[in-house]
Amino acid sequence: MLKTAATIKSALFCLIMLAHSPLFASDTDALYQQHCAACHNAKRLGGMGPALLPGNLKRLRKKAAIDVISNGRVATQMPGFAEKLSSDEIASLVEYIYSPADEEIVWDLAEINASHIRHNDEASLSDKPVFAVDDLLNLFLVVELGDHHVTLLDGDRLEPIHRFKSRFALHGGPKYSNDGRFVYFASRDGWISKYDIYNLKLIAEIRAGINTRNLAVSHDDRYVMVANYLPHTLVLLDAADLKPIKIFDVKNDAGKTSRISAVYTAPPRDSFIAALKDIPEVWEINYSDQPPVGFGQWMHDYNPESGEEPLVQEFPLRRIPADDYLDDFFFDQEYVSIIGASREGKGQVVDLDVGRVIVPDLALPGMPHLGSGITWQYQGRTVLATPNLRSGRVSVIDMETWETVKHIETLGPGFFMRSHENTPYAWVDVFFGPNRDAMHVIDKRSLEIVKTLRPVPGKTAAHIEFTRDGKYALLSIWDPDGAVIVYDAATLEEVKRLPMNKPSGKYNVYNKITRSAGTSH
Repeated sequence: MLKTAATIKSALFCLIMLAHSPLFASDTDALYQQHCAACHNAKRLGGMGPALLPGNLKRLRKKAAIDVISNGRVATQMPGFAEKLSSDEIASLVEYIYSPADEEIVWDLAEINASHIRHNDEASLSDKPVFAVDDLLNLFLVVELGDHHVTLLDGDRLEPIHRFKSRFALHGGPKYSNDGRFVYFASRDGWISKYDIYNLKLIAEIRAGINTRNLAVSHDDRYVMVANYLPHTLVLLDAADLKPIKIFDVKNDAGKTSRISAVYTAPPRDSFIAALKDIPEVWEINYSDQPPVGFGQWMHDYNPESGEEPLVQEFPLRRIPADDYLDDFFFDQEYVSIIGASREGKGQVVDLDVGRVIVPDLALPGMPHLGSGITWQYQGRTVLATPNLRSGRVSVIDMETWETVKHIETLGPGFFMRSHENTPYAWVDVFFGPNRDAMHVIDKRSLEIVKTLRPVPGKTAAHIEFTRDGKYALLSIWDPDGAVIVYDAATLEEVKRLPMNKPSGKYNVYNKITRSAGTSH
């Protein structure tokens, strides 16, 4: 009898403990598939959102991860789940995403090559466009995230020409060839696509990573460099057919690996520039046929006075130490200085010519979105202006003294900022918070907000882009029942609306290939 009572007591104790314990693994996996997989991939490899694996979460502590799942994350589309999930369910999800994957994550040359697809032979296609427009350089590509399509838009008539399907969740902005004929896309899940705008045909595709940040195209149109979150690699592709040329494993001397924040081309330098998210370094990879003498060892052991022959190699790498991580960065127009900031808001300026940090404490509080920074002339000086992802302000910085000229207060955190050389105005959205339907127009001469537009009350207004001549400004309504709204850039009056499915970004060929000071590079 005593033995039976003890057994019952023990069983009751186990049931009570089970009720207060983390969920079974199968239950947690079901939770993940229900609430997380659509954005982060069923195997946690990343999609619309980043990969959720231990190697990608090194800088996020578990306590912070609980807060992110509960309350969402600033400056992302990550929602909060505190009202949908219990604290035990959230804690169980955190343990799940910090656990190793069931199988080893490998994506090397073999996997990349196996994914390669040739859709059309470029040599067999006409070098004349199959459509008629007044100006081939005044075309736009509009990325519609709602149903993963891209619309080709005539910037003169402001009418759609063609609409085609894209890979899931394009990210990082398309990049054009120098003549504007070809465009290269990157998707969150690593697919790189080359599209012939003149012939309205896909040329080739390849999966260069599992979770990809963005891509860059060399100014001579020979190479494409892909920046990956997973695996921690930079992948160099042949721009002609997207076949892989080389993989750069991104790690420091101690063997620590890193995601890549972003990669861009620096035309005057014949180089790709990459900032690392988990190692405080900037990487410069030269793609010219004759790299500068000793390029690959500038930051290491090459001594020009030693009399030894310098290292000569193809695609040499130069590593430049930084004072902090660069989660985001911006070039000056000469491609000498990198203005970078960590997610915690520490700003710094890296001089690529001398290979070191020259300003360690740039005044950029909050979380500046330098990837959306622009420049213009203000009182005879070049200034940088950047929105802020965490606070309602636009920071204006003198690019000679690196002093703050002004913080322009806005109705909330912003994501995109744009201008044009032929307009006195800069436009910045209020992407996050209750005023997400607002768009501020700033006078570049007075640094004052002169008008606040609310094109569709209650719906997010974002991402301005200008026509080639700066006459019209095109604004996106980020909604499945959205639109591209065209404004007269001088009078700020609405001209027309083009219905579209969550148009996230619009990219004018001329402004991108000439690297306008008013748009991102």
